[in-house]
Amino acid sequence: MPVTLHCLADVCLIPIGTNSASGSDEIAAVTQLARSSHLKCTLHSAGTTIDGPWNEVMELIGQMHELLHKRGIVRLHSDIRVGTRTDKSQSAASKMQAVEEKIKRLGKDKDPSS
Repeated sequence: MPVTLHCLADVCLIPIGTNSASGSDEIAAVTQLARSSHLKCTLHSAGTTIDGPWNEVMELIGQMHELLHKRGIVRLHSDIRVGTRTDKSQSAASKMQAVEEKIKRLGKDKDPSS
């Protein structure tokens, strides 16, 4: 049964056993793949946030694994955190904006004498 629930998935792919401590070549490859999809993808310093329907997000993560295996990575691990909610629609950008607004309010509420 397909899962159509909307999700935000934070994904960090970790190649194991490569000849370099750097993973930037692999990150560039999977980021290009993610950006070629119709899903919203946001690259950050420790992974990528993918925004979309559950099945499509998981399909893209699987495609990322396949791509890196085809590029010669024999062993690959992924750290994946997935969030869903049913009370409202929320994007990665709107979540960050909500926190930034709260930080601004905290700064305004701060007692200048302290």
